[in-house]
Amino acid sequence: MSALRSDSTKQYYATSSLVVGYALCSSLLAVINKFAITKFNYPGLLTALQYLTSVLGVWVLGKFGFLHHDTFTWDTAKKFLPAAIVFYLAIFTNTNLLRHANVDTFIVFRSLTPLLVALADTTFRRQPCPSKLTFVSLLIILGGAVGYVATDSAFTLTAYSWAFAYLVTITTEMVYIKHMVMNLGLNTWGFVLYNNLLSLMMAPIFWVLTGEYSEVFAALGANGGDWFEPVAFTAVSLSCLFGLLISFFGFAARKAISATAFTVTGVVNKFLTVVINVLIWDKHATPFGLICLLFTLAGGVLYQQSVTGPPRESAVQADEKDAEENQSKSVSGKHASV
Repeated sequence: MSALRSDSTKQYYATSSLVVGYALCSSLLAVINKFAITKFNYPGLLTALQYLTSVLGVWVLGKFGFLHHDTFTWDTAKKFLPAAIVFYLAIFTNTNLLRHANVDTFIVFRSLTPLLVALADTTFRRQPCPSKLTFVSLLIILGGAVGYVATDSAFTLTAYSWAFAYLVTITTEMVYIKHMVMNLGLNTWGFVLYNNLLSLMMAPIFWVLTGEYSEVFAALGANGGDWFEPVAFTAVSLSCLFGLLISFFGFAARKAISATAFTVTGVVNKFLTVVINVLIWDKHATPFGLICLLFTLAGGVLYQQSVTGPPRESAVQADEKDAEENQSKSVSGKHASV
């Protein structure tokens, strides 16, 4: 009994550490990316540098034995490619949203995702409908976030367009990549490697489609090839470092908690983002907006309380049940053909 309790305690602290790590990285990365895109106004190149840093980081640390990642194979890459495309689009729209809007706009659209992810979980991944308390907590998160941003509504059509695109892609990414995590059998660093390497391969396509490559060459020509600025270099370096960290904590947390809980964690940790935003930017919400944000945080706490009762069927159990049913159908089909 004591051994089981000890294992349960270790698992609890391990899961908590992953969630806290993801929350800190996600909170700081939003502000760092906003700062980086302000000083280095090339979103496609910025995200490509993040992907490159993550790929090199995993490869180098793997070579020195500090971590183990699955070997890259084209067969697995083909299976993972749809998830990588969704991931790339989510990061691409996120960076462009931060480019054209303030952090407040990013927060409110990020806060809309738990409701949509919970709906998608129920519709596509056969998860039970959220309980009444869970649904109320999600509505509190949404209401608090909307009230917060309502105090700073200086939006543009461009910002709104990127915001809606981000909302669609991040909701799809949250649910679909959770499915991939549970079915491909890769370890955490394997997912980091595949996700970032495939995204890096797609980057040149978007440079051409968006015309960003011409802006980069024009900037290089205007500066006579001297493109080094200490502030921009520091901002981009921090952005790349935290991109690597959030890759690890993000995938590890996805395995440890449900897709909706993972999404709510991402929303609640924006409290730290807002605190930093208030300290370093001059455009932010009023004190009333900060009160609304506390409601968002309270909604996150209420959500955690609402799911500590009888657990819903886990994603692993649901996926295992799908596999068993498919195997059963396959066997029945073979018997029928015989």
